[in-house]
Amino acid sequence: MSLTETPICNFGEKAKDFFLLSINNKKVSLNDIVGENGTLVMFICNHCPYVKAIIKDLAVDIKYLENLGIKSVGIMSNDVVNYPEDSFDNMISFSKENNFTFPYLIDPTQQIAKNYGAVCTPDFFGYNNESKLQYRGRFRGLKNLKPIIEGDSDLKEAMKLIAKSGKGPKQQIPSMGCNIKWFK
Repeated sequence: MSLTETPICNFGEKAKDFFLLSINNKKVSLNDIVGENGTLVMFICNHCPYVKAIIKDLAVDIKYLENLGIKSVGIMSNDVVNYPEDSFDNMISFSKENNFTFPYLIDPTQQIAKNYGAVCTPDFFGYNNESKLQYRGRFRGLKNLKPIIEGDSDLKEAMKLIAKSGKGPKQQIPSMGCNIKWFK
């Protein structure tokens, strides 16, 4: 596990299209998941302790954001040969265990992660209703891989602001987690 932080938000950068297989065996594109008031693209995986630490709370926040007109998608881009815990079958199990209400997609060539500039899991890209990037920060603070529960998550607050105003917060704390497991 190599701890990696996300870069600073590149405000206004357009969302990149994709066409990936979901755990429901359906191909999903960016257009399929664009929300009326915003879109959240998340690079996550099944085995990362940073993802595991927040995933149940994240799933709850995503349900809340759906009611604000924000749609979400999870993309798993890790090398599944060297990290079999992230296999497609395990993605299905992980999704069920954590009550995902959003599409969970596999990026088998890792090209989508590269197109987005994803660096770690979790890595969040919050877009406004024009598909312009407004958030590239953390879910919430962690201490010893335990969430620090103080009010709403940073992600939820940021996405609420984006849904209301189309703009993300100027101050953003980078997300951190395990580096994407690139093919060797």
